[in-house]
Amino acid sequence: MSTLLVTGAAGRIGTVLRGGLPERGWAVRCLDVVPIVETRPGEEHVVADVTDLAAVTDATTGAAAVVHLAGLSGEAPWPAISHANIEGTYAVLKAARRAGVRRVVLASSNHASGFTPRPAGGQLREADAPPRPDTYYGVAKVALEALGSLYADRYGMDVVCLRIGTASAEPTALRHLSTWLSPADTVSLVDAALTAPSPGFVVVWGVSANTRNWWDLTAARALGYEPQDDAEVYAEALVEAYGEPDPTDPVHARVGGEFTLPGYDAEAVEARAAGGEHP
Repeated sequence: MSTLLVTGAAGRIGTVLRGGLPERGWAVRCLDVVPIVETRPGEEHVVADVTDLAAVTDATTGAAAVVHLAGLSGEAPWPAISHANIEGTYAVLKAARRAGVRRVVLASSNHASGFTPRPAGGQLREADAPPRPDTYYGVAKVALEALGSLYADRYGMDVVCLRIGTASAEPTALRHLSTWLSPADTVSLVDAALTAPSPGFVVVWGVSANTRNWWDLTAARALGYEPQDDAEVYAEALVEAYGEPDPTDPVHARVGGEFTLPGYDAEAVEARAAGGEHP
């Protein structure tokens, strides 16, 4: 089995990958700032901050590839976002290069282009959604994609950026009917990004095969991704509870959904953080 370093392995997506990737031939080496309590057979574990370049380089040595998930998973004040999400990505890419790792998969987000209007008809290609971040979190994902592009062009690495939608066990809001990425499809998408022959640098949407998809999956399918799940099986219950989506509502009219609303203004986020509330 080839060794795969997964940063942020204790998180939601990391936990999903730890469960599914070994069945696809990957021996998972986990890196997180906190110890993983429920370990799995055959896993290696490294407790370290993803911004610690020396520790990340040590963890990367001997790995065939890296999946980078570590960082804050939502909006936060700039100092926290820039440290964890931008400095962390820099450390991972530099460590991979130092260790001779040629394949890195980076967890980007739809929030890198969050203020992009959703097309009234059809689906949005990656080329039609250039950087238009909706938050500091989105800015960090733009920086992640830019760093990935630099390392691919300058050092010849294969870097795949996944603009992940709503990665959850099941959809719980109307927007998720369009943006859901199921756990099983998460594993399939990441495995495709790890095994596609010579992708160079590429940015792809990360969603399931949803009937109401906002995003075109052609580029992801070109990597070998074949999604199996569709959020539509949850549609009846969600529409009964909340009604049909209003296409004029910014939550449904923009790629980033609620992240584009005033509640995510920097001052509001900073005030909630100062009060101990989660942004």
